[in-house]
Parts: sequence; C-alpha cells; structure tokens
Amino acid sequence: MTSNAPRNPGTPLAPDWFEGVAVNRTAAQRRAASLTTRRTVKRAYQAAWLLNAIRCIDLTTLAGDDTPDRVARLCAKARRPLADRIVDGLGLPAMPQVGAVCVYPTMVTSAVKALSGTDIPVASVATGFPAGLMPLDLRLAEIRYAVDQGAQEIDIVITRAHVLARDWAALHDEVAAMREACGAAHLKAILATGELQTLRKVYAASMVAMQAGADFIKTSTGKEGVNATLPVSLIMTRAIRDYMARTGHAVGFKPAGGMRSAKDAIAWQILMKEELGNRWLAPDLFRLGASSMLGDIERQLEHHVTGRYAAAHRHALA
Repeated sequence: MTSNAPRNPGTPLAPDWFEGVAVNRTAAQRRAASLTTRRTVKRAYQAAWLLNAIRCIDLTTLAGDDTPDRVARLCAKARRPLADRIVDGLGLPAMPQVGAVCVYPTMVTSAVKALSGTDIPVASVATGFPAGLMPLDLRLAEIRYAVDQGAQEIDIVITRAHVLARDWAALHDEVAAMREACGAAHLKAILATGELQTLRKVYAASMVAMQAGADFIKTSTGKEGVNATLPVSLIMTRAIRDYMARTGHAVGFKPAGGMRSAKDAIAWQILMKEELGNRWLAPDLFRLGASSMLGDIERQLEHHVTGRYAAAHRHALA
C-alpha cells in the first residue's frame, strides 16, 4: 500500500510562517473535548469507521526483545487483522490490511520477507530512536541502512533541543538532511510533542518539519511520559492545513502512543474529518501508531456481528 499522495518537496525555512502564531491552550483543549461529545457514530456507521481505522494502523513492535519470529507473527496479523468469522459476518469482499508494519532497522529484512506478496509497506524507526541523541552522521547512516534493507517509510526523531532553543535553522537543516537520506522512502517526522513544553512550539516544530520536506508529521515515539493527545493533534492538523494553504502540498498526520481503544480510533478520525476533510481519512495521509488498538477494534466488530463481546484472548495481537 504505497502512498498515492505526491511527495512534499518542502520549502526554504520561513520563520514568518509560524513565529507570530499564538496558540490559546484553553481554546484548543475546549475544541478537542468537543470533538467526541458533539457527535457519535453507531451500529453500521461505527463498524465502517473501525474498518477504516484498520487500514490506517501502523502495526508496530519496538521492544528490546524483538526477534524475527515476533516480527513474523506481527506481519501475519497485518495480513489478516480480523478473524475470518468477522469478515464473513460483515460481508466484506476481502480481508482488510493495515497501513504498514513498523519495526527497528535490524528487523526490516524479517518484515519484508514476511510481507512478501502483499502491498503492505515496511516502516522503520531510525535516527537514534527514541531519544535521537546521536551524531547526525550516524543518524543518517541508520536511515540509509533501513532503506537498503527494504524500508519504504522512515519514522525519524527530531532533536528536541533545537525546538526548545528555538534554533529553527538547525532543525530545518537536520530534517532536510534526513529527507535526502530517505531517498524514495517517505519520511515521518516524530516531534515528541510531550517534550516540547508549549503548543506554540508544537505548531512551530510542525511547520519547520514540513518546510524541510517531511511527508508526515507524527506526535510521539510512544516512549515519552505524555504521548498523543487530542489538543496537540489539533494544533498539528491546523499546521498541516496552514501549510497546504501556503504551498498546495498535502502532508500526512500520525498520532502515536497512548491510544488503545476503538473509541480512540474514532476520536482521531473525527478530528481528521472535521479539521482536514475526508482526504485525510486514507492511509496515504493518515496513520494510527497504536498496535494495541487493533485488538479492541476486532472485539467491537465481533460484537457488531454477533451481539456479544468475546474474551480479549480471542483477539490476540500476534
């Protein structure tokens, strides 16, 4: 499932696009809270939204004890994310597939092999994930290694210190170098928003990453104390909207970390629909970095089919 969206070519650094932008935290929190209280989706509509969430999930394993066998099991789940009985009960013409499988660089070869014959892309974290505190030449070499192994998408981490010090030129140069190292692979820039202190800095970092050529901007590594939240996601989607208004280029969005339920999957899709439109409900512009969410989605879909909730162990992740 390679992206159909044109690549974001980036622009020269333009601080005037974000330096004067103020963010009202209270208003952002109020708007984010209203997303899930003003409307709900039920029954067949809920099932449709959950099926769409599946095709936007980056099914991920980023553990220190990852092995080729674990990656192979995860890829088997990526190929068949729902039990056959649920697919039949929903009347689907084919088994849905996830947006991508995301692994460490050393596991890319195993994932590529396990996904052979499908169009599910392999994504790899890189650049010293999750902290990113490695010399730039080593981070670029890690990107090239992952791409050489077959990764079609690279999730990079930025140097948070550049944002905290407001060194926008250093951040732009860093992400641009990473984009060049990716070659044809799509670049997702992880901002680690839980460590950026303010929503204003989140907006600025989002804009600089896009100016540097990021194809996606992503909230978190999933390893921070605070990961994806709706207020932060709201600010990032509005940065995407502003960037597109200025350049005409669509940039994707990926929330990650802390999202575990089918309810979360719907909440973030509502955000995308209301702030960016239906175009951002497809996997070429929207991903969910939340593997544990898939088990609850499968459980809710089985309830839709049978009227009963299955035990959690009947929907194991891998």
